[in-house]
Amino acid sequence: MQSSDTAVAAAATAAAEVSAADVRAAYQRIRAAIRRTPVLESTQINVESGAAARGARLYFKCENLQEIGAFKARGAANAIWTLAPEALRAGVVTHSSGNHGTAVAWAARQRGVSARVVMPRNSSAAKQAAVRRYGGEVLLCESTLAAREAMAAEVVATTGAVFIHPYDDARVIAGQGTIMLELLEQLPEVDCVLLPVGGGGLASGVAVAAKALRPQMHVIGVEPAGADDANRSFHSGVLSGVSHPQTMADGLRASLSARTFALIRRYVDDVVTVQEETLVPAMRSLWINLHVLVEVSSAVPYAALLERRLQLRQAHVAVILTGGNVDLDALPWAQPQR
Repeated sequence: MQSSDTAVAAAATAAAEVSAADVRAAYQRIRAAIRRTPVLESTQINVESGAAARGARLYFKCENLQEIGAFKARGAANAIWTLAPEALRAGVVTHSSGNHGTAVAWAARQRGVSARVVMPRNSSAAKQAAVRRYGGEVLLCESTLAAREAMAAEVVATTGAVFIHPYDDARVIAGQGTIMLELLEQLPEVDCVLLPVGGGGLASGVAVAAKALRPQMHVIGVEPAGADDANRSFHSGVLSGVSHPQTMADGLRASLSARTFALIRRYVDDVVTVQEETLVPAMRSLWINLHVLVEVSSAVPYAALLERRLQLRQAHVAVILTGGNVDLDALPWAQPQR
């Protein structure tokens, strides 16, 4: 077992592995391939959320409109395009419940290499289909993290493929941080960013870039109460996972790694939780008022505003909509067929 001093030193080392310079380099590397996603605003949402009454304005950075339907395209592209051709001869492999796997398949196809994606058997049929649509090979496993990791490790051992972790990878984190660079180009007046937290790659990358470019900016992570490892870890200062996360926001069931925990503790201002019953109303409101598809995980930060969890007075608040890959045959508000 590590001593507390050793653990602190390890955390500091992990945090130092991703810098604003890494994020800038990633942006130059991938910007020609990714979409410059729009920033939308809704008068109705400003009223509904209570932002207007506080003199605040909400803006939505629509990463759900990336070609693959999620921000994960940025991190996967940076991770894969950083690698030399000789390192990619056997292709790449990852494990994912959906969007990261699709992103890896898409980015690998851009480089002309193969991609294998280990997915739990209970992952969305729509997300499995998306991986295949971009040329990835889906390998199904049992619905545990241990099973996913074991199968991915076996592929690496038998094929020599390069493993691309969904979030515990400095290159992936730097790629996700490019959202902040792009957002500041589009909305220089932003002074607060809300984003969902799962494994912490997005929060880490965005916060690193935000604090380098705008030190006074607030970065707030939001997660479901049934998968609240980031909230508990952030406020206790001790990394702790959730063995059986209970939330419909499937993209947020992962737990922080030591690396993302260190970065979040260093650069993120707060992590709050929201109740499960707020997620579907938040998701539905975004569909109706912004006229875009968002998945449940994307609605989590907006749910915090609906629950009045944050006091955002006179602020320009950007909410990152992380993905829009929804199984249209299983909408969470649809009535069962008779």
